[in-house]
Amino acid sequence: MAIKIYTKTGDLGNTSLIGGTKVPKNHIRIESYGTVDELNSYIGLIGDYLDDIPSKTMLKEIQDRLFTIGSSLACDPEKETKMEIPDLKETDVALLEGEIDRMNGFLPEMKNFILPGGHIAVSTAHIARCVCRRAERICVNMQQQGMFVDPLVIKYQNRLSDYLFVLARYIGQLQQVPEVVWKPRV
Repeated sequence: MAIKIYTKTGDLGNTSLIGGTKVPKNHIRIESYGTVDELNSYIGLIGDYLDDIPSKTMLKEIQDRLFTIGSSLACDPEKETKMEIPDLKETDVALLEGEIDRMNGFLPEMKNFILPGGHIAVSTAHIARCVCRRAERICVNMQQQGMFVDPLVIKYQNRLSDYLFVLARYIGQLQQVPEVVWKPRV
C-alpha cells in the first residue's frame, strides 16, 4: 500500500523542522529551504532543455547538493536529529569553480552587461540564478538574526549563482544565440 502524501498536520499553518520543533509555515527557516526547493526545480528545468551531457550531469550533481542544503536548513539546530543528514563539503564549491573555469574557456570576454534571454534554457538559467541569490539573501538574513546557518551553505549559494550566470552564457554559446548587450538610455 502506498504511503499517503497528505498528513493534514499543516492545515492550520504550522509545520515541523527536522527534530520535531513546530514552526509557522512563514518562518524564515521554512522560507530558506522552500526557496532552495524552488531553485532545485528550476535547475531540473534547465537540464530538461539541454542536450549537453556534461552540463546535464553537473546539474544533477547540483540538485543533489541542493537537497543536502535543504536538509541542513530544515534541521532545528537546537535539537539532535536521529536522521543522518549529508554534509556539504569545500570540494562541492571547488567543483562549481572548476566548471565555471571550464565553461569560461569557451566564452568570449564579457565587455558589457547582457540581458537575459535569447533561448528558453538561457532565460531559465538566469531565473535560477535570481532564485539562488534570493536563497542566499534569506540565509544571510537568518545568520544576521542569530540563527545558525552553516557558512559553507552561503558560500556554495554564492558560487552557484556565479555558475548559473556562466552556464546561461555557455548555453547561449552552444545554441549559437547572440548575447543581447544592455545599452542604457542616457
